[in-house]
Amino acid sequence: MLPFRVVDRVKFIVERQLVKGAGFQLMVVGIFIGLISLIGGLLVVPQGGDFADPGSAVWWAFLRLTDPGYLGDDVGTWQRIVSTLLTISGYVVFMGTLVAILTRWLIAKMADLERGLTPVTLKNHVVVLGWTSQTLPLLCELLSSSGRMRRFLEKHDTQKLNLVVLSEEASAAQVHELRNEPGIGRRSRQVILRSGSAIQPDALHRVACLDASAVIVPSAAYEAGSLITSDVETVKALLSIAAQARQYQAPLPFVVAEIQDIRKLPVVERAYPGAVEVVAGNATISRLMVQNVLHPGLSEIYNELLTAGQGNEIYVRGGESIAGLSLGELASERPGVIVLGLLRCFDRDCDQGCEQGWDVRLAAPSETRIEAGDRVVMMARDYAETDADPKTTALPEISRGDARLSARENKLKGRRILLLGWNRRVPSLMAEFSSYGPGQPVLDIVSVVPISEREHALSRYFTGKPLESYSHIEADYMVEDELRRINPASYDTIILLSSDRLASGEEADARTMVGYLQLEDILTEAPGRPQLIMELSDPDNRDLLYGHQSEMLISPMILSHILAQVALRRELRVVLDELFTVGGAEIGFRDPDHYPLPASTDFHVLEKILAVEGEIALGVFRATADARGRHLMLNPPRRQRLELQPGDRLVVLCQS
Repeated sequence: MLPFRVVDRVKFIVERQLVKGAGFQLMVVGIFIGLISLIGGLLVVPQGGDFADPGSAVWWAFLRLTDPGYLGDDVGTWQRIVSTLLTISGYVVFMGTLVAILTRWLIAKMADLERGLTPVTLKNHVVVLGWTSQTLPLLCELLSSSGRMRRFLEKHDTQKLNLVVLSEEASAAQVHELRNEPGIGRRSRQVILRSGSAIQPDALHRVACLDASAVIVPSAAYEAGSLITSDVETVKALLSIAAQARQYQAPLPFVVAEIQDIRKLPVVERAYPGAVEVVAGNATISRLMVQNVLHPGLSEIYNELLTAGQGNEIYVRGGESIAGLSLGELASERPGVIVLGLLRCFDRDCDQGCEQGWDVRLAAPSETRIEAGDRVVMMARDYAETDADPKTTALPEISRGDARLSARENKLKGRRILLLGWNRRVPSLMAEFSSYGPGQPVLDIVSVVPISEREHALSRYFTGKPLESYSHIEADYMVEDELRRINPASYDTIILLSSDRLASGEEADARTMVGYLQLEDILTEAPGRPQLIMELSDPDNRDLLYGHQSEMLISPMILSHILAQVALRRELRVVLDELFTVGGAEIGFRDPDHYPLPASTDFHVLEKILAVEGEIALGVFRATADARGRHLMLNPPRRQRLELQPGDRLVVLCQS
């Protein structure tokens, strides 16, 4: 074994001290300053002169080392040489090294502060675990829900909304994104960023999950084939929150969690013993797509009801202040609101929320009396319209009986559907198609993903055959010749799926939009035109395709809206499940010729006529788009003349 050299040993010892931080670095520099002062003092001691003892000489050397102003006071050649060397060493060691250490320490400390490693000291705030494509729309939803948010803050006895976002690496770039987001802007000061992962218990403590009024867990994106999926991370985060609550003997916060695989629902509920609402992301978008296939044009209703911006939203109000009124009386007192129905707790004696679940009664008879424990479901343009206004004139009450169950038309039987693209949502989409019973569609799936990989994903999702008739086509729809060979014009519906295999939503949407434009070129040559449904991942791309003729679903915006609104009013989830699943109440379209409508009618008269059938009028879907490219006129003023034109359809809430 070779012996260690003395120089190497000294270097190693110095290095081990320097890596310990600014304090140890300053200590090492201080030792060097002391050694240089000692050597400089000993060099001038033999000269005698003003130095009564070695200590005075060392002090003389220390002054020259730390302050260059003493350089001109020295006499004698040797003393001036030593003084000059000490002054130069002072510039290098004392001033240069000291400033460098302090500067680096200050920069590191500022970087740590920017990363958000300090635990927040807040209560009754809202926590978002994860920075994903849904985070910015989610924050916009929370900040823009003024009326609903005001009620939420009153419920939790707090004055100001504070949002805390846990990101893998919080940075100034994310703060810049917040400030530039149209729906956030100056309100970005209400958003606090913290670094960490949702599967790390210390990161959950950093955002004060146990003191939050609501915790939202959006689903993160992972590469295909990864052993760590978003659902695994969600379950781990819930387990960590529950463990912290047991450790500190604190109550569990209300959690809204998004999962991708709806089959993990029992696992999530078992992992978290507190109040939790689970939103199945893949299943939700799949339901909307299938409903859109059944009812062409329904995407405009989704984009109004389930995204932020102008238009109507679904609100759920407590029955305490309106108990005793009937649904018909309530509707007449609120002329700007469409009363959709109510929720009634299965446990009628429960005073603290509803742990037994809700009985959803949409399109209920108008004489149904509201009880204090009920939740009334309304559709309005603004939350304030759901409150009584003594200045408004009440409408004549409309009498509506039990909804007549309409047999669902088997529109899927034999329908040829072309899926362009592949993502993790395809198995749940096929499961949604199969849930509509007999008479299933014929599905062709086109993707560059190998067929063996697709079949493997389907076999892991289904125990049997997913659909009676489906086939895989291995092709790239971005190549015009390959797309032409598929003959897209021969299909009834074409769905362009956003890829989850690309690095970002912008790249996925770029591919989807180029494929759509290429598809439009091919369809212009065909005599017939199939229904087109396009899924996008980036909300910023919604306005790029001006004058497009497809129906557009922006998945992150829809899921962000649902997560945010369920966090503010948890009963909303069961309402959306009822509206957008097979059976029960649903939004549909009707031909005006099927009703005895007068030649010129207003919306209030339309409500009366549809009430005879037990249906609720929601609006009109125009055959011709307006100047903004919109076909939908939802919840118009009651006395507004509708002036129905050939091809127009009525938007109704009915029971199927």
